[in-house]
Amino acid sequence: MTQQTAHEGREGRRIDVVSLYPNDMNIYGDSGNVLTLTKRIECYGYEPVLHSYNQGDPWPDNVDIILGGGGQDSGQKKIQDDLHARADTLRDLADRGTPMLVVCGLYQLFGKYFETLDGYRIPGIGIFDAITVGRKQRLIGNIVEDSSDFGAIIGYENHSGQTFLRGGTQPLAEVSRGEGNNLDDSTEGARMNNVIGTYLHGSLLPKNPDIADFLIHRATELRYGAFEPVVTKEQGSELAMLDRFSNSARKVARARPR
Repeated sequence: MTQQTAHEGREGRRIDVVSLYPNDMNIYGDSGNVLTLTKRIECYGYEPVLHSYNQGDPWPDNVDIILGGGGQDSGQKKIQDDLHARADTLRDLADRGTPMLVVCGLYQLFGKYFETLDGYRIPGIGIFDAITVGRKQRLIGNIVEDSSDFGAIIGYENHSGQTFLRGGTQPLAEVSRGEGNNLDDSTEGARMNNVIGTYLHGSLLPKNPDIADFLIHRATELRYGAFEPVVTKEQGSELAMLDRFSNSARKVARARPR
């Protein structure tokens, strides 16, 4: 990695990150994903520009990465009209390869629909060919899963909706400890192009920096043609520190009871 000054490294290297509905879809600390991603973007010598998008806000002119979190059923109902107003834009971005990470509630709404326990059906935007149905049993606890792309993924699940993948949508990983998408199979999460859906909170990215780096790599490749980190000595030390904290957190989470 080339070493330059921080100013030289970020010149003309902007990465626009959109946080979807942080006012209503961020009840399990999913803002930690935003903090981790923007910090790692900065450490790689790019300039992170964060756009917090809530209902009725103007859509940003540039979008390189999208992050969305979890919410209660009431939060999902609250945002559904605005989400559908932006559905064509989001589907177009997904088709173009824009990297996205959507957790829990927004993961469910990126599928075909979410049917709540009381039978109310919230239509999704169909980026994933998946359906979610509310169940009485809550799937909650520390979870470990295995991914061919990211190795062991570690987090915390807390959801009563059970998601079932269909068609060409592939799971993010296979669960080795915990429940995952549902009680019928061992899948967890979903992958479609560069869009990742998951039930893992915790937050996810601080304990799984390989996924954060995947989002950054894909975003820079799409916007600039290649991922070309420009890392100062100080930034390199920060990355090493973040990775040490990540490894420590992973060890603790693995050892905790379900």
